Amino acid sequence: MSDTVRVTHDGPVAIVSLNRPERHNAFTDEMDGAFFDALDALALRDDVRVVVWRGEGKSFSSGRDTKELGIRTKGESDLEYIEAGHRRTRILWEMPVPIVVALKGWVIGGSFERALLCDLRIAADDARMTLPEITHGVIPDSGGTARLFQIAGHGLAADLALTGRVLSAPEALAHGVVSRVVRAEELDDAALQLAHEIATRSPLAVKFNREVLRNLAVPPVERSMHEEKLAQTAIFASEDYAELKAARAEGREPKFRGR
Repeated sequence: MSDTVRVTHDGPVAIVSLNRPERHNAFTDEMDGAFFDALDALALRDDVRVVVWRGEGKSFSSGRDTKELGIRTKGESDLEYIEAGHRRTRILWEMPVPIVVALKGWVIGGSFERALLCDLRIAADDARMTLPEITHGVIPDSGGTARLFQIAGHGLAADLALTGRVLSAPEALAHGVVSRVVRAEELDDAALQLAHEIATRSPLAVKFNREVLRNLAVPPVERSMHEEKLAQTAIFASEDYAELKAARAEGREPKFRGR
């Protein structure tokens, strides 16, 4: 496994750590593969009762590494690239045990969306969450908007998706986006304590509770992801997206035409 993702164990709790602190744990394709490979392997283990997902360094994850934006394998279309990511993302709600996410520092874009698809989120008081895709001329495409809509309603989902503004930890707590906020230095211990608390509960009760919640939440997320992949593919092929890239390369304001 790539060293950019590390897996350790504390009794029945598996800890998955993103390990690119110098890049605020921004995901490369290699790191993305290592992360989902780690979850796939943990899903097969009978001794794991809860997973904690965290990041090394100052941030949970700053999303996609900008150095790899737009990179595709030879012959791979934009639609195929998005569909491949969606297939792997499913493990976040199909995981046989709960995933507790420890958010701190920057929590950006696709990494924020993926955290929203997990069971529980606990945040450090310095956590800053954002969906900046609109500022890059695209849309969030990993199901997070649907989950944000479910959690906090249309108002907050529209505010974040249409402006790209930053959501602070206290505001995220007020909207139910996270369930707890702790001091940054206490985050890892608090997340681990929460995971161990869940691990002491009846695994059958935990399983059925999660299935009830999953059946309530997942169908709208899947519908949203289907719409997102089609919309994102159209955006990538649009004149407006080409204009935005050209304008940034030339150091000028873009002239959008809505097509």
